[in-house]
Amino acid sequence: MTLIWSILAFLVAITILVGIHEAGHFLVARRLGVKVRRFSIGFGRPLLRWQGRAPDHTEYVLAMIPLGGYVQMLEGREPGLSEEDKARSLNSRPVGQRAAVVIAGPAANFLFAILVYWAVAVIGDEEHRPIIDQPPENTVAYEAGLERGHEIISIDGRETPTWQSAVMTLLDVGFRHEALPVVAKSEEGREQEYYLNLAAEQELRDTVDILGTIGLYAYMPILDPQLGHVQEDGPAGKAGMSAGDKIIKVADQPVETWRELTERLEGLAGEEVEIVFEREGVEQSSLVTLGKMERGGREVGRLGVGPQIPESYRERMVREVQYGPVEGFFVGVERTWDTTKLTAKMLGRMIIGEASLQNIGGPVTIGEFAGESAAIGITAFLFFLGLISVTLGIVNLLPIPILDGGHLMYLGYEAVTGRAVSDYAMAIGQRIGILAIIAIMTLALYNDFTRIFG
Repeated sequence: MTLIWSILAFLVAITILVGIHEAGHFLVARRLGVKVRRFSIGFGRPLLRWQGRAPDHTEYVLAMIPLGGYVQMLEGREPGLSEEDKARSLNSRPVGQRAAVVIAGPAANFLFAILVYWAVAVIGDEEHRPIIDQPPENTVAYEAGLERGHEIISIDGRETPTWQSAVMTLLDVGFRHEALPVVAKSEEGREQEYYLNLAAEQELRDTVDILGTIGLYAYMPILDPQLGHVQEDGPAGKAGMSAGDKIIKVADQPVETWRELTERLEGLAGEEVEIVFEREGVEQSSLVTLGKMERGGREVGRLGVGPQIPESYRERMVREVQYGPVEGFFVGVERTWDTTKLTAKMLGRMIIGEASLQNIGGPVTIGEFAGESAAIGITAFLFFLGLISVTLGIVNLLPIPILDGGHLMYLGYEAVTGRAVSDYAMAIGQRIGILAIIAIMTLALYNDFTRIFG
């Protein structure tokens, strides 16, 4: 996956999601008879612009900076307005109608998430079973007695047919449990209940690798260290390695299995190492500067490669999941609700200090995930769009001035007191809102670059 591919995927994703959000505001405003002057995706200098039909002649704009957008509506306090225009201004409408216009943006994001999750359910997808590898010693999973080959059947009484459902459930139940019940099935088919002491693992609130910190890793068969895929812009790809190469040595240490390869790389994060590999029967070597990634609460070396997976392994680890159009709709609603609930809980935990602020990602992280998901396929990209759409909807509902949640807060004050917030208070709120957004964006970018450059 190239940098250009990530940038293109990011631009497509952000244009769709911002367009959906602003279309929510726009359509409800037009439906209520409010005059819309401008519909803009992006900020700054317009790249494209065109004018709509009479009587509104709304200006549609695609602007240079794609990190947001806005719908500019007619305000009744503007000088020189005709009585007809005053009647079509936003602030001439009752509080309830103005609130409907404001909330329509986030609502559009949630509806879009339902739509894309429905599409994924109907198209069908491969989902990985939550079968675990041997938990490392001194981890919560190891202490609980979980072993290699166990398939997680349920967590806290909730069924977990896939890795995604297991992750969602763990994040949803929180990290205070001293005895979180987990039912797992052995390779022989025997089910047993185990208990995870999450309260004993203090690193959980400070890591983005939840499963790794607990000690839960996806089951891996004993594989040859042969590359099944190589990220073009990853360390191995930049060094000229390609799919089909078989790694023989790392830093002069022999490698015979894929597990040995990952163990060799663990302590070499960010270092330049010599890797000897075999290609079509001929030994070659490359100097590779390893990347860095977090695993189990610590930094390990990253090569940017994946193993060659035998078909028998896929049959055991992967299940095909597909739904009909009607059933798929309810799946879409359920996934949207689960994602909304989880995202809101994680945001709340970050605010009160129960989860790490490192979980906040900026445009670089979003771009990487956009590129990776688009490279995997349409269903992965749709899943990504659904997640970011829900996140965008929730963030916009935060009670921060200049966001939709801030406007709803003002309208709530007006509904209770019978008078609008003063211009002075609005101006102060706007400054506070801008500072809050700058602070959040700064933190997000800091996390992005810290993760990339260590």
